[in-house]
Amino acid sequence: MQKLVLDKEYWNSKYERQQIGWDLGTVSIPLKEYLFQLADKNIAILIPGCGNAHEAEFLLQHGFTNVTVIDIAPIAVEAIKIKLKEYDNKELHVICGDFFELNAVFDLIIEQTFFCALDPLLRKAYRDKMFDLLSQEGKLAGLLFNRIFEGGPPFGGSREEYLQLFSSKFTVKLMEECHNSIIPRAGSELFFVLVKPTPML
Repeated sequence: MQKLVLDKEYWNSKYERQQIGWDLGTVSIPLKEYLFQLADKNIAILIPGCGNAHEAEFLLQHGFTNVTVIDIAPIAVEAIKIKLKEYDNKELHVICGDFFELNAVFDLIIEQTFFCALDPLLRKAYRDKMFDLLSQEGKLAGLLFNRIFEGGPPFGGSREEYLQLFSSKFTVKLMEECHNSIIPRAGSELFFVLVKPTPML
């Protein structure tokens, strides 16, 4: 059986055919509650694998001033530029490209169905890239699936697996089962917050 290549063409075709079952059409409840708690609206925020950028739209509508989104699918990126054109190149920075080639520094990175879309062989590379992109004491926060899927994407996992993966580089501030997932995902999501620690002197 030929291995599925999860490249730009693959994801672009998903948007072209509107095969985007992961898209909730809005910000997920757990993420919305977390974002409501953010006091500093000037922090640099990244949303990788942003898709239709519901999280970015929510942030911008609530006064955040430094939001960057990146997606590998040109169709998704062009749709974002049209939908959020009033913010583009001001509060919003839109990038069409490969997350692993991004060079910048952010205070907060939001995870929402990006990790689970990547080949599991890239999980250590994901962890390392996230670490490199974050400022000291910066946070990676969002949702991970706490279940196994047949085939993929999405690719699932477990809390134990994620703790083992991330704890070697990050301080795990939170990784618990969501109490407010949407009904189809109830019992199968973890909300997590990882912090990039300050180096020991």
